[in-house]
Amino acid sequence: MTFRAQSRFAFLVLFLLLATAGVVRAGSEEEVKAVFVRFVGAQNAHDLKEVGALLQDSAEFLWITRGAPIWGHDSAIKRFEALYQGTWSLDPKMDELKVIELQPGAAQLYVPITFMISPAGQTAQPARFLMNQVLVKTGDGWKITSILPIPAPQP
Repeated sequence: MTFRAQSRFAFLVLFLLLATAGVVRAGSEEEVKAVFVRFVGAQNAHDLKEVGALLQDSAEFLWITRGAPIWGHDSAIKRFEALYQGTWSLDPKMDELKVIELQPGAAQLYVPITFMISPAGQTAQPARFLMNQVLVKTGDGWKITSILPIPAPQP
């Protein structure tokens, strides 16, 4: 193969790699958003089974809630079960949702969100947070591996 032919071939391979990478990222972004939409729906329905299916089934799963770390899938499900006894609903600002690909198969999701939270029998008050989640792609699809809400000032 001549140098000119090699250069054309290398350019074509580079072009195809770049074009494919954009498609993969866009597809991953949509998949991550879809997992988050399912997560919000399951949370608002207090569907522990669906929430559990969306969380990474690992002792390394991390959720920071009210300043305390909850480690592990099973501990998170127990905590959600307790919270679901009262008012617990999420209202994300989907038009501000961002997905950042950290590397292939790992992404961070950010979205401002309003929680309505209260123990059973009490009136729920809105609380604003800047929701951050890290998701990883597994053999079973994208799974949430950490939930890191940061309190935000009320508008």
